[in-house]
Amino acid sequence: MARRAQDVYTEWRGGTCRVKWWSGDYHDDGRKRFESKGGFTDEDEAFQYGQDKLYEIRHGTGISNRDGATLMTEWIDDWFAATDHAYTTYKSYKAIINRHIKPYFRGKTVAEIDVIAYRAFRKHIHKKLPSPGSAKNVMTVLGMILDDAVPRLIRVSPVERTRQRGRYVKKTQRERKRDMDIGAVGRLARNAEAVFGYPGHVMIWTMAMTGMRPGELFGLRREYCYPNWPAADPRPDEDEEERYAEDAARYGAGEDRMPAIRVQQQVQQEKGTIALVPPKYFSYRTLVVPPFLADMLEKLLASHGNEWVFPGIEGGCLASTSFSVNYWPAISQGADARVAKRGNKYPARPAIPAVPDFAGKRIYLLRHGHKAWLDEDGHSRFAVESRMGHEVPGVEGTYSSVTVAMERAIMKALQERWERFQEQADAS
Repeated sequence: MARRAQDVYTEWRGGTCRVKWWSGDYHDDGRKRFESKGGFTDEDEAFQYGQDKLYEIRHGTGISNRDGATLMTEWIDDWFAATDHAYTTYKSYKAIINRHIKPYFRGKTVAEIDVIAYRAFRKHIHKKLPSPGSAKNVMTVLGMILDDAVPRLIRVSPVERTRQRGRYVKKTQRERKRDMDIGAVGRLARNAEAVFGYPGHVMIWTMAMTGMRPGELFGLRREYCYPNWPAADPRPDEDEEERYAEDAARYGAGEDRMPAIRVQQQVQQEKGTIALVPPKYFSYRTLVVPPFLADMLEKLLASHGNEWVFPGIEGGCLASTSFSVNYWPAISQGADARVAKRGNKYPARPAIPAVPDFAGKRIYLLRHGHKAWLDEDGHSRFAVESRMGHEVPGVEGTYSSVTVAMERAIMKALQERWERFQEQADAS
């Protein structure tokens, strides 16, 4: 005999019992929408199951049959469409989803992705991708997708954040770094000049002496560079008038002027074209430069009228030149001599010697080396992290500020490092 209570009841069909409960939703005509589960042989068990489902719904922990049957591919599409990322992040996530996550989970519902399924995918992706860093990126995206499915599609996320079960797997080994020798930087600068002229020479020294990210260097425009800045600042934000005035007083005209570069933007590739976007993590900042680099920058800007401080061989933005393929290997690993040929856009050049400290390494290590130099010289942690474009958490980040004395100390230390390098070069 069927049992009935408010919003839940049982009914027998053949030799099994089915329970129905209100899902919490209504049909378009106003009737309550019920869900059901059959196959019970005990009516009390079926009724209790319905009561439990109703309790979950009333307390916000229930998952409807329709939501529980959502396919992973459908949820991933909905999740990705609702995200808002910078173009490079968007492109990276899209590639990870389309190449790895959707093909693996095709045909599976979100509810089927439990801890065991999650571990199986992790094992699969670590075997498929040789780079632990790449595998970690894939697992990070999957983790966000599953975390955001709670509580509508699954009660809890299967993503494991406690100690991993099974065999111990060593964490990704950090990239091996050497102390950045200023002599190696000088050799890189000479090689860069052989590859794309004086802009290459100055760009290498600028990265080593400021720690700017490659995209910030490639996107540096003359209005944000010494000696033009801050007088040439476009001042696009009317809410920043106080900062503009402070910049003019601190870095503008006068005997006490500190030469500086303003990091206001970076350049990224977007759908085949370059676009100016805010610096990473919106790390707008001002970077004082030592006198020798200020002289180089002034000489460089006087030598060309290009909008980019460091133009490529053909005068365009370095971001559109596949720098890591067409420029950096020759600068760091060396290259054979090149003879000028009719119709060839690249000029003749002599053989370029390799720089062993950087051969096979990323140009980004110049940025890392800059921070190491600042740490060696004992500068304020807050001043160092601010210069690198990092936020300092906690009370230190809230109450600290970069003072004129801190900036002058950085300028002085970098200039002295350069002068010691020059003295060693003259003595050799």
